[in-house]
Formats: sequence, C-alpha cells, structure tokens
Amino acid sequence: MNKRMIIMLVTTGVVFGGIFGFKWFGNKMMNRFFDHMPIPPVAITATEAQAQTWPATIEAVGTVTAVNGIAVSAEVAGVVQSIRFQSGDRVAAGTVLVTLDSMMDQAELRTLEAQRDLAETELARGRELFGSEVMAKSQFDRLESEAAQAAARIEAQRALIAKKTIRAPFAGALGIRKANLGQYVSPGTPLVTLQSLDPIYANFALPEQRLGILAVGLPVTASVDAFPGSAFEGRITAIEPRVDENTRSFNVQATFRNTNARLQPGLSARVHIALPKAETYVVVPQTAVSYNPYGNSAYIIQAAPPASGGTPGGAAQAAGGSAGPQLVVTRRLIKTGPTRGDFVAVIEGIQSGERVATSGLLKLRNGAAVIINNAVQPGAQLNPSPPES
Repeated sequence: MNKRMIIMLVTTGVVFGGIFGFKWFGNKMMNRFFDHMPIPPVAITATEAQAQTWPATIEAVGTVTAVNGIAVSAEVAGVVQSIRFQSGDRVAAGTVLVTLDSMMDQAELRTLEAQRDLAETELARGRELFGSEVMAKSQFDRLESEAAQAAARIEAQRALIAKKTIRAPFAGALGIRKANLGQYVSPGTPLVTLQSLDPIYANFALPEQRLGILAVGLPVTASVDAFPGSAFEGRITAIEPRVDENTRSFNVQATFRNTNARLQPGLSARVHIALPKAETYVVVPQTAVSYNPYGNSAYIIQAAPPASGGTPGGAAQAAGGSAGPQLVVTRRLIKTGPTRGDFVAVIEGIQSGERVATSGLLKLRNGAAVIINNAVQPGAQLNPSPPES
C-alpha cells in the first residue's frame, strides 16, 4: 500500500513539474522574443536644412493712437442751447459744435459796458480838471484805475460768453454725441469725442537690446485684425530717449498716412520694422521643431551605425523598396530664432544640409529607425496664402 502511494505521489509530482516547467520555459522564450523583436521603422517626411538670407526685421505689437484725440467738453457750466453737428461728422478746426445759453451773461455784459462808459466819461472830465490843476493827482489816478477795471471786466465777461460757444480745436472726425438739447452741463462734462485720423500713430515697446539698431526714418509695416490681408506703410518718427527700468524696454512711435481712415485709435497693430541689413539663417520648416518647456528640439536623420558582422544596423531604408543606407533619427536640442511664413530660423544645433524629420515626430524616439516617404509632404512657403473657405 505504501509503495503504491509513493508511486502515485512521484507520478503526480513529475506531471505537475512538467506542466510548470513547460509554462516557465514558454514564458521565458516569449519574453526573450519580445525583448529582441525588431521594431518596425517609422514612416516620416524629411527635408534638408538650408541657408536663406532674410531681410532683417523686428516685430512688435502696438496700439494705434490718434495724433490728437480728445473728448470735447464744456469749460463753464450752462444749459445746451444748440447742437450743430451730427454724430460721425468730419469737421474743420474752429467749427462750432455746441452753444450754451448765454442770455444772462449778455445782460451782464451790457451792464458792464454801461459802467465802462460812465467811468470813461468821468475820466475825461477829470483829465480837464487835472489839466487846470483843480483836481488832485491821486483823485485823477483813481479815475484812471476805475476806467481800466471797467474795461477789464468787460473783457472777462466776453471771454466767459465765448466759452459758451464750444468749437472744434482741430480738424478730425467726431464720435457719437453725448449731450442733448436743454441738458445742464457742468465744467468738464464730455459732449463728443474728436479724433484726428490722418496722419495717425502706432505706439509700441521694444526690448532694450534693440535700442542700438533702430533709427528715426526706418520703414514700418503694420497690420490689424480689422482688415486682414491689408498692410499699412509708415516710418518711425520718434524713439523714447529713456529705457523703462521696470520692463527694460523703450517706446517707439511710427506715423502712418490714413487717408481712408481705416486705422482707428485703439486698434491693436502688429508692427514689422525693416532693418537695412539682411541676415542669413539656417532654416527648417516649423513642423520639424518640437517645442517644449525645457527647450526646443528636432530629429536629425543619419545613416545607422554598422552592427556586428559589418552589416548596417537598423531596418530602415528609403521608401520605394530600393536598397540604400539604413536610417535612424537622433534627437538634438536646438535654439530657434525668428520665423517667416512656414519656416523657422535655427540659431544653434543644425547645420545647413543636414536632414530633419518634418512629420511623424510624435512616433519617434532617439535612435528609432525610419523610412522617408515625401509623397504626402506639404510644401513649406515663406509667404503662405491659404485658400479662403
């Protein structure tokens, strides 16, 4: 009985041991297969970095500002008697816009004129008496002073009346009126805005590093979102002779002709300043650059290094099935510069003539094998103009 039990236990152990051993061997071989399984090459598009000479430009974002722009207001209090403009009118300098009621002021003026006439009459009599040595010099001086004061009060009253006729201080375009007939207005109450639109300014700030290369008279091109596709030509007319110590930037002002009044005060403008010296850059399509917080990078395409046995390593060839050098990619940190159209300038990291991957970057890793297929590669342009939908 004991002998049978021992034989059964041994047989059971052999069977289960064989099963577990086979399972262990199968897992080991499967892991070895996956560890050494060749990774298929990634299909990408590629292009060569090339040297291009670009006109040197500086870009900035600024604000369109009127040469003269105010809210026309009353200097003195009064009731609006007449409004002599329509909202949106273009007016010349000196055009009457609003008049305030001045009846009481006119009556006060007539009273002052009567007082002046009396003072001048008394002064004339006093002059005769003083010439006959009948009047004292002090009394004659008092009469002269009273006549001068009467004349001065009249001038002050006339100035007050004139202020109740509100005129345009310069030529420009009016906004929407903010006053109504019969409305009582206090000093400083805005009645309507007035903007001088031609010429017009664009003010913007630049970093202090640009101070040495700017000069008054350089050509400037501006674009605004309100008129896509339109470019406005102007020139730099003023450079602030002071750098802001907080932002380390300085202000620049450009002047533009604006005969069609398309540029309006307050618009945001993208400004491009053309510098007299052109610069040569190594450029690649912007799709070839991976932008990351820790730094920008690109994948450089190179021939795979030889493997053991003298055959090239990897498994990538140029598309089309023809034999050729097998290719891998190497990730390289780069320093980018200005952009123009679909291209970006590379300041450091890529040499002219090196091949870079332009699509499929998310599938790549350092040392990955690749296949180049440029059949569907979109063309990069310096001045792209996408079709309108």
